[in-house]
Amino acid sequence: MSSRLEELAAEFGLVERRLGDPAALADGREYARLTRRHRELLPLATLVRERDGLRADLDGARELLTDPDMRELAAGEVAALTARLAEIESELEVLLLPTDPDDEKDVVLELRAGAGGAEAGLFVMDLLRLYTRYAEGAGLKVSVLDASESDLGGASKVVAEVSGDGAFRAFKWERGVHRVQRVPATESQGRIHTSTATVAVLPEAEPEDVHLDLSEVRIDVYRSQGAGGQGVNTTDSAVRAVYRAGTPDEIVVVCQDGRSQIKNREKALQVLASRLAERERAARDAAERSERASQVGSGDRSEKIRTYNYPQNRVTDHRLEGDDKNSPLDVVMNGALAPVVAALARAEREQQLLDMGQEGRHGAA
Repeated sequence: MSSRLEELAAEFGLVERRLGDPAALADGREYARLTRRHRELLPLATLVRERDGLRADLDGARELLTDPDMRELAAGEVAALTARLAEIESELEVLLLPTDPDDEKDVVLELRAGAGGAEAGLFVMDLLRLYTRYAEGAGLKVSVLDASESDLGGASKVVAEVSGDGAFRAFKWERGVHRVQRVPATESQGRIHTSTATVAVLPEAEPEDVHLDLSEVRIDVYRSQGAGGQGVNTTDSAVRAVYRAGTPDEIVVVCQDGRSQIKNREKALQVLASRLAERERAARDAAERSERASQVGSGDRSEKIRTYNYPQNRVTDHRLEGDDKNSPLDVVMNGALAPVVAALARAEREQQLLDMGQEGRHGAA
């Protein structure tokens, strides 16, 4: 661990120096990369500095143990410093755990109605409202790029962009099947129905992540549908980007977020690149199914990561255990998803530490 810490501390120093370089300031992309890396390394560098200072203090306190007049005071100081150093070592161990390289990226959310008919479509919109409130609380921005809305106020599909620092980190746990249990507004007998919606979370592709050959993309423009104001509905601002049309590799992306055809085209190509990057990642991993299929499953009721039980006002995350497993539904649906996300991240770190310990024991054997 020590050598890795030294490497990262040295990298932090290099990043700080580069941030003051006029050449880096002039390069917007490089400056953004350095700023992001500085933010990632700052907690670790701060702890390393504190650890080194405490070690020096501990050496001084131990020297005072030989002084009869200072022995009692020094012993207390040694105990306090030793305890804090142990805490720092544990914190550094966690910070050295592998992190997801996509954590800081913007994301594309794809919400689709699963089993349950019209009720599943209503649940899609409930999830969209939940995610919008959650994002606002996290300082993130949600922009709906495309939505296939129904007359009842639901939607069979919603595609949205979440932008801001740490967007993927905040939303990556939402990938999968979400199940809702409640009495639908259309149910006259008061019976509880079970419906599902699937959520895919795609980190937005960087230029170096994927090569998108525009000669393989067909761009269609047409008049936007639905609400949005007179300007949106009377101009050909909506954009459909079709990758390798008519082939098994075909990908279709629609963006009708705003009045600008140019901006909609840029956003559609960005989403297309993200989907293509996701496909290529899945191929590299030799997955039997595409990454999106592994994220969201089939939408069947038996597959789920989370259940939203309205009669019991309870949200159950099936990946968690103990007190973390259940949360008040009315609180979560109002955007308070952060405690659930924190618990999932904590469980992942604990599992990583457990795996590292097992690897260490096997290596020693």
